[in-house]
Amino acid sequence: MSTDTLTKNTLLELSAVPAGTPIAGALDLRANLLGMTQVTEEAVLKPADTGAWSHDVRAALAARIAALNGETALVDRYCGLIGDKEVAELADPLKSGKAQGMEAVCDFMDKVAANTRDVKAGDIKALQESGVADADIVRLCEINAFMSYHVRVLAGIRLMKETAA
Repeated sequence: MSTDTLTKNTLLELSAVPAGTPIAGALDLRANLLGMTQVTEEAVLKPADTGAWSHDVRAALAARIAALNGETALVDRYCGLIGDKEVAELADPLKSGKAQGMEAVCDFMDKVAANTRDVKAGDIKALQESGVADADIVRLCEINAFMSYHVRVLAGIRLMKETAA
């Protein structure tokens, strides 16, 4: 991992699994998965080549997706990474993104995050027509795909914790 990490391990920190518990033991057996998840988080949210999406925009979009999935701990985590107040507004799914010139991006991200089965080729075309380059569309999809995975793994760890209690 880079020296400028988002956290030591977001999943472990946010799931708050107590050390020495059976769940902690199970997670220790999956340390490679947790480590790779953290590396992926770093790559998606803080890549060297950001394309059109700065680290702040990426964190805001990740927070937006987390909000759409009811993951307030992730919302707080990613909002804490945003330095630009105007960009921070993108984290709120109730905001359209119009003020930042990102309405089409927000529409796309919301649809992919909340109504994946309804995404059609026309949604990609709408991004292209709004001036988003193909490589940057792929970057948006990477953010959404990672967040979908991240939200589900975090929910699964929490469920294991609740079931064991």
